[in-house]
Amino acid sequence: MMSNLFSTFDPATSIYFSSNWLSTFILILLIPNIYWIIPTRYNILLNNLIIKLHEEFKMLLNSTTKGFTIMFISLFTLIMINNLMGLLPYIFTSSSHMVFTMTMAIPMWLGLMLFGWINHTQHMFAHLIPEGCPPALMPFMVCIETISNIIRPGSLAVRLTANMIAGHLLMSLLGNNSMNASPMILPFIMLVQVGLMLFETAVAVIQGYVFSVLSTLYTSEVAYENTQ
Repeated sequence: MMSNLFSTFDPATSIYFSSNWLSTFILILLIPNIYWIIPTRYNILLNNLIIKLHEEFKMLLNSTTKGFTIMFISLFTLIMINNLMGLLPYIFTSSSHMVFTMTMAIPMWLGLMLFGWINHTQHMFAHLIPEGCPPALMPFMVCIETISNIIRPGSLAVRLTANMIAGHLLMSLLGNNSMNASPMILPFIMLVQVGLMLFETAVAVIQGYVFSVLSTLYTSEVAYENTQ
């Protein structure tokens, strides 16, 4: 029984354990970790990369394709990580095989083509003939544009695969020859290997960027035609 009215504000409400003072700090535990942990350089670099890619992909896409940027950023991240992982010893380079690259290129291209031809057939037919084309060249332009659209997934896959294979083969050849090299030229070979490693690191990032940018351009063409 309370001795007076102000005993309600007494923090010692229990003999053994009082949760009054603990409840004061429970709110602190609910604050997200980002307010307590200083972002690492890796997190800052990743966030800046995502922001830059979002701004660039947003310029390539029109206003009707909001939200598409997250798909192409994810595609760039997937390809870049696979390419970089392939530079490590005893790691399988999945992006150097057509099975991996065609699996990414064909579904994206096929989905865009089906969406355009089913929902906006007239605009897709109009896209086969460039504006101002002479009537005599129209049949040839239709054939050229059709072949160009069909080979797009193959060009994306082959470009990525060929660039990844070329660098890895060159590094493997130098590595195998360095085993039988004389001690005089061994430092030179090691220096070339380090340079190739840096070059391949840049190629790994650039190829992921090229694949995602070309996919964005193909998407913007279909989306642009659909808004006419």
